[in-house]
Amino acid sequence: MMYMVYTEHDWLLYLAAFACAFGIALVATPYAKTLAFRLNAVQHPRARDMHSKPMPRMGGVAIVIGFIATAGIMALFFPYFRTLEFVGFAVGAIIIAVTGAVDDIRDLKSSTKLIIQIIVAIIIVASGTRIEIVMWPITAYLQPFSIPITIFWIIGMTNAVNLIDGLDGLAAGVSAIGALCLMVLCLLSGSPLAVMLSATLAGSCLGFLPRNFNPAEVFMGDAGALFIGYVLAVSSIMGVFKGYTLLAILVVFFALCLPIFDTVFAVVRRIYKTRKLSSWNVADRGHMHHRLIDAGFSQKQSVVMMYGLSAVTAIIAVVIAIQDIRAILVTVICLLALFMVLHVYRKRTGKAASEGQEKEVLEEPS
Repeated sequence: MMYMVYTEHDWLLYLAAFACAFGIALVATPYAKTLAFRLNAVQHPRARDMHSKPMPRMGGVAIVIGFIATAGIMALFFPYFRTLEFVGFAVGAIIIAVTGAVDDIRDLKSSTKLIIQIIVAIIIVASGTRIEIVMWPITAYLQPFSIPITIFWIIGMTNAVNLIDGLDGLAAGVSAIGALCLMVLCLLSGSPLAVMLSATLAGSCLGFLPRNFNPAEVFMGDAGALFIGYVLAVSSIMGVFKGYTLLAILVVFFALCLPIFDTVFAVVRRIYKTRKLSSWNVADRGHMHHRLIDAGFSQKQSVVMMYGLSAVTAIIAVVIAIQDIRAILVTVICLLALFMVLHVYRKRTGKAASEGQEKEVLEEPS
């Protein structure tokens, strides 16, 4: 078990942080919705959008409040919050949250947001948080690139959640699954601070989800999406990437597979279509969730399928981190069985649908 590091964890505090963040975010969401209307942070329907009426888009403030309030409470009992590493994280979190909220109200330029994200990433690095996996002996030649790789990772993940936020409840649910997976991985790697941050984020996302799931009452907007991506990025660096093993790259990829894959695919697709690097953030309908909708699935079906995919990749990440061949074999067998069941179910439902259509045609009066 090379990946596992045995550290004494305060399970009660982790559970309390999750529950506290969940409760605060749940209660704060209606107020965030009201605030969005008052500040005119409203998303009007666009060609690529799935909603047909103006929606408040600054609901992510509830996620931020749930997270920050919980962190403030836990700081009284959790010594790891009183470190330079956490101070850097907290400063960056506030800057990202404010930037997202302002963007929801006034639509900031992409270049402005990028500059702010670079500054925040530099603050994180300066506080002592960086991807140290590149210092592993075999990849020692990458050591000079530790800082730029860390900055790139933070900026990329900060925007990743924003890019998948296209269906009701999608970003909040997928982020909660990713945060819970990171929490488990950080438990294995022995990073109490990263565990606490992940547990708090998962609670905040799930507390926001009831009013964001289809049919949504409020959108998280950039205030929530940028903040969630930022927390996922930094907590993964603090926890999983501290493992000093190349396996950490594979584990993090599976833990956050959906936002990573969709972001990379979106950037490559947009640059390929326009032949311009500046078009990486030009919105389109090529995301995975849009493709599911275009394939005939409803919003709820598409979101649930994305949840399932995220859960599967999260389980794979944990199994890989455990490094137990028996667990890997059991997981592979279970996944194969699940795919077979889904395949049979799809064929039967498709056959039933076609038979129903034929019956309707035969019963039509001539």
